[in-house]
Formats: sequence, C-alpha cells, structure tokens
Amino acid sequence: MSDANTSVQELKDLVAEFVRDREWEQFHTPKNLAMSIAIEAAELMEIFQWSPENVLEPVTLPVLEEELADVVIYCLAMANRTGTDLSLAVRKKVEKNSKKYPKEKYRGRYR
Repeated sequence: MSDANTSVQELKDLVAEFVRDREWEQFHTPKNLAMSIAIEAAELMEIFQWSPENVLEPVTLPVLEEELADVVIYCLAMANRTGTDLSLAVRKKVEKNSKKYPKEKYRGRYR
C-alpha cells in the first residue's frame, strides 16, 4: 500500500478499528485529540531542533516518518470523532487559501 493507492477513508477506517479494538473511544474527546495532535507535532519539530537549516540526516528519516504518522493518525482520529470529511475540508481550505494568497501575488514569497 502507498499514497497512490490508499484512500483517506481507508486510513480513517484503519485508525477507527485500532481505537475501537482497544476501547479508547471514551478517551478520544476533541480536546484530548487536539492536545495529542499538538504534542505529536512538537515531537516532529524536536527532530529539527538545534540542527542546521533544512538538514535531514538519513538516520533521522525513520524517526520523522514515525512522528509524522503520529500526527496524521491523531488527525484521522479527530476526523472520525467529529464526523469531518477530510477530503472536503482540505479542498475547501486550499480553495480559501488560493483566494487569500493568489499565486500571481505570492509566488516565491512567504509574506
């Protein structure tokens, strides 16, 4: 399986089954999931703490993949808990950002 042949729904179902099998639904409140996303995102940032700009050592890649997966897993769990259609939410947000940051004005700029 890879990104090219796995749907968001398949990943949401995988996470839902994992959570259900452990009876963790009771702990997966939106507040707890939001906090978990932030904690895992901080662990992702920690990989780059004190390292030179834009450097990712080959040894670090497996750690990065694990932390990134943790963030995505909690995001999928949040989508499951709140009934969010992630594909629709992402498309709507990209459309909103496209209007807010038109490519003609913002190409190559970060401000």
